This record gives sequence, structure tokens and C-alpha cells, in this order.
Amino acid sequence: MSMLENRTYDEVRVGDTASVSHIVSERDLILFATVSGDVNPVHLDQQFAETTPFKGRIAHGMLSGALISAAIACELPGPGTIYIGQELNFLRPVRLDDEIRIELEVLEKLPKNRLKIATRVINQDGKKVVDGAATVMAPTEKVRLERTQLPEVSY
Repeated sequence: MSMLENRTYDEVRVGDTASVSHIVSERDLILFATVSGDVNPVHLDQQFAETTPFKGRIAHGMLSGALISAAIACELPGPGTIYIGQELNFLRPVRLDDEIRIELEVLEKLPKNRLKIATRVINQDGKKVVDGAATVMAPTEKVRLERTQLPEVSY
């Protein structure tokens, strides 16, 4: 079983980085639509999506946001982190089967255990698809625990 280990506010340094990769699947779009209620046909209906400027289906923008959140919660700073705010700029569409890399970089240490973290999503072609910054409250106590194993969900 894999482990999650955080970095406390005192351990984090400006310039620290982490990254996570994810291949966007049909399953992702269906489950995200189910949880969020966002059934915009540009995400779910190929025939409709072909009539849009994107000429095909694209992932929900906030799916990238959720993957950024997961990277912060599980990688940097990790378990115990509390989100304070997030700015996101959607630069390019994310499509089915894209392999995206979520990149985090600590930009600044702020008072009250807060961090400002650059949040970037890069596609398989090396193009930035999302750019932003998060403000989080970093954990103050060290945690190391087993990663929760999620059940398989059919749709």
C-alpha cells in the first residue's frame, strides 16, 4: 500500500516542487459530471461538441482544478493542508486521453502557516493548459499514513 507524507510549514521552502500525472478518461468525465451535476454537452456529447469551437469533447475545467487540489492535498504540502483560495486561468482545452501533469511550486511563505503555491497543468505536448496560484494553510504537525484505497465505481 502506498503512503502519504506531508511537509509541515517549517519543512517547506520557497522553490519546493511536486508534480503528478493523470490521463484524462471517459470515466473521469462521467464521474465528474455525476458528482458536480455539470452535464454540459461539450463534455459528454461528441456530436454536439463537434459543433463548438473545440471541434470535439473537452474535459470540465474544474476537473483540472480538482486534480490540482488532489496534488496539494496528497503531495505538497500533503495531508492536513487546508485550502484558503485558488486562482485559475484556463488557457487551452483538456481533451479525452490527454496526459496532463499537475505541477506545484512554492512561491512564498506567508504568516499564519500559509503558503502561496503556483499551480500549473501541462499537457503531453508541453503546453500549459491551466495556470494559477493557490493559497493554503500548511500543516504544522508531521503526518505519515496509508493512502486510502478507493472502491471501483461503475457507471
